[in-house]
This record gives sequence, structure tokens and C-alpha cells, in this order.
Amino acid sequence: MKPVSALGALTLILLPTHLTSLIEAPFARVAVREPLRFIRGTVAPNTSLATALRALLSPAGVHDLVQASRPVYDLARLSIGHPFGLALGQNGVVAAFSYGIDGLRTLKVTRRGSDLAAEVVTRSYDLRIETASARIRSSLFGAVSDAGEQDQLAIDLADIFAWDVDFNTELQKDDSFRVAVEKLYLDGRFSRYGRIVSAELVRGSRVLRAVRFDGTATAGYFAPDGTPLRKAFLRSPLKFSRITSGFSTARLHPILHQVRAHLGVDLGAPEGTPVMASSDGVVTSAGWAGDYGNAIRVRHAGGVETLYGHLSRIGVRQGERVKQGEPIGAVGMTGLATGPHLDYRMTRNGAFVNPMRMVAPPAAPIPAGERAAFAAARDQALALLDGSPHESQQIAQGTLRP
Repeated sequence: MKPVSALGALTLILLPTHLTSLIEAPFARVAVREPLRFIRGTVAPNTSLATALRALLSPAGVHDLVQASRPVYDLARLSIGHPFGLALGQNGVVAAFSYGIDGLRTLKVTRRGSDLAAEVVTRSYDLRIETASARIRSSLFGAVSDAGEQDQLAIDLADIFAWDVDFNTELQKDDSFRVAVEKLYLDGRFSRYGRIVSAELVRGSRVLRAVRFDGTATAGYFAPDGTPLRKAFLRSPLKFSRITSGFSTARLHPILHQVRAHLGVDLGAPEGTPVMASSDGVVTSAGWAGDYGNAIRVRHAGGVETLYGHLSRIGVRQGERVKQGEPIGAVGMTGLATGPHLDYRMTRNGAFVNPMRMVAPPAAPIPAGERAAFAAARDQALALLDGSPHESQQIAQGTLRP
């Protein structure tokens, strides 16, 4: 085998077992009449197949490989970091080649006599619905970790209850959660999360429950009585932060050292943290705004306007329409600010209101014609929280639902 330094854009690595099997699978079909040389690698930046394999194959060899693959996959579309493998005979002729297109699809090329035959093999996820639960000691992330789960589950859980709970300020020690979630496995190994099927969040004496329902006319997360969890405004335009200064008509300004009204809420978060539009609307201004620094104003229905100040980055333009939850900028400390935070303000018919006390109306309820289907789905989803048995499914990537 040639040394790594001679392989140009090819980066050799020792792959984990589950990826090694992905690459070596086609080699098992090669009739071994002579010793084979196996090369495994990943696609480096700014690399074509010709540059990646130029130290291993002649231009004619690369051409034959590309032509054999073309009916099922265009090898001009290589993705950085994706694994591939090559088996060569003593005379340098390709015996087998494989390329990991994505987590489920693999291009396999094998020699059959004097010809190369190509196919794309698609594996299936094993989808299982599993439950997790934990008490909150310090944060939702910590509780999810205590349950043996990954941070993504905490983010997904916060997204579901984002209209009713400000996860920055309202969680307390000994609150708890339970969740039934789809988990996708490949070759017996956890790959990623699917949808949360049902969830429960206990905050003191308040119990919030959510179930996923995908009907013909409506889809999303609903309370057990069918009330949509989605509302006109998010509780917070930041997923995770802390309130550093609340809504007040008389606050000592930290820079000016004067008592003046602070008609908004300061949310402390690291610089660069994404800022989301708290509701659908139209951007009325986006740019420098004096003491607010870089700021965005958004006009919403019902005479409501929101302001997002001290931004490090602005990602929208005046006149642009934005959707609820869409990233519009990033936390910064421009203007009169002592540290990175978001100055979040809201007015209704021109008068400032406390955005943390905004009572937002829910979205449209489930149509009458789908209530029976919802009730059946709800009962099944909530039963999963109690550990009721369920069957795993085999699913391909294209069948996954958001």
C-alpha cells in the first residue's frame, strides 16, 4: 500500500466497525484468486474521484469506475467526510469499490469477469418507540442526560412546550418529564431520534401533556383535550437563556447609572445564540437603532410589534416576512450593553407590555371530522408514557415523517 502522503486528497482512517462493514460488504462477493489490496478512506474537501484515487488508479481505471456507476449514481457528487473503500488486484485492476452515499444508501461496484457492475443498496432503520424520564435537578439538559439520552431530545422537548413554558426561567428543581420518542437504529446501533410521540412535563402542581397527531387537515402537538399547543407567540425568542433584567418602569441603568424605565426583558445568552421570531410577521426595520445597537422590529397581527436589540448579526431585511421560530439574528452586545444579551420588547397598539406575561391565543382546534381519530391516537400515545408495549418497524429513509 502506498503511504498516506502519496494519496493526495485521500485521507486514510481507521473506521468504526459499523462503517467498516459498510465498506467491506461488496468485497465479500469478490472471488479471491489473488491477494487483494484494501484501501479505506474518506472524501477530503475540494476532491473529485479522479484526484482522490490518482495515486491508486490510472485515468482509464477511474473512467471505467465512473462509467460503470453512472446508471445508478453519479460519482461526480462526492460529499466531504463520506467513507469509501477500494479493493485492488495485484495488477492494479479494480476488484470492488464502495461509497457511502448517506447513512442508509451505499454504492457498491464489483467486478464480474471483465466488467464492473454497480448497484445502490439501501438499508432500513429499525424504528423503536422508547420511553425516558427524569427529575430536573439543574436544567432540562441535565435531566435528559440523567435519563441516558442526548441533548437533541431536550431541544425537541423544549420545542414542543415552547408556547407554554419559558425554559430559561420557569423550570424548578424536582420538576420532571416523561417522554415516548421514536428512536432509529442501524445495525443495532442508535442512529438518531425521530418524532416525540407523547410527552409530559410536571412543573410543581401543573402537569402539561402533549401528543403528536398527524391528521388529514391538521398536524402537530396537542393537549389531551385537543387544544393545539402552538400559539400565536413563543414564550421566549431564545431556546435557552436566563433573564438578567425584567420588565420595569424604574430600573437603575447599568451604564448610564440613572433610574429609567426598562420596558422589555433582557435575556442573557452567549454571543451568537440564534434569536427566533416569536410570531409570524413582517420586518419593519432591521439595522442600527441607537441604544439598542443592531436591532430588528417585526409587526404581527392584532397590533403587536416585537423588538430584538443588541444583536451581533441581523439575518433579515426590512419588508421581509418571517415565520414563528425562524432564526432572524444572533445575540450580541451592540449599543448600550454591558454583556451579550437580547433586549426583547413588545408593544400592543403602541403601548409597551411585558412579553413574559403575554397571553397568546391558541391555533385552530382539530376539525370535528378528525376528533375521533385524534382520540384514538391520543389514547395510544399516552399509554406509551406508562410503558405499554409497542412494535418496532423497519423504515427506509424516504418514509420518515417530520
